[in-house]
Amino acid sequence: MKYICLAYMEAGKFEAMSERERDSFVDTCLVYDDVLRKGGHFAGGEALQPASNAATLRQQHGKVTVTDGPYAETKEQIGGILILEADDLNHAIQLMSKHPGVRGGPFEIRPAADLGEMIRASERRRAGQ
Repeated sequence: MKYICLAYMEAGKFEAMSERERDSFVDTCLVYDDVLRKGGHFAGGEALQPASNAATLRQQHGKVTVTDGPYAETKEQIGGILILEADDLNHAIQLMSKHPGVRGGPFEIRPAADLGEMIRASERRRAGQ
């Protein structure tokens, strides 16, 4: 089963690290990502640019509005995502609890929804139109 792991970090924390600290943090995270790959657990992932580069879309009164920045003003912001293959939530927790990225901030782990049947049902409805 796929799990989406959202890595949070306090805004500015990464930038406040010395170059040596950043390099060490990144290197240890990527080494563990390689461990996950070799075990068949790493299904993808991306680091995110700062929330200051984000845009949030909302529909209000039938129109889409765009706001600069993240959806919510919080101390910690999503810094990256990792897509994990694990047997169950406990297995995902076990794997991610060893990830060095947890030193930077919390990880939120959520099961990915299986949209297969919903997609097939939509395809059937749209084919009938």
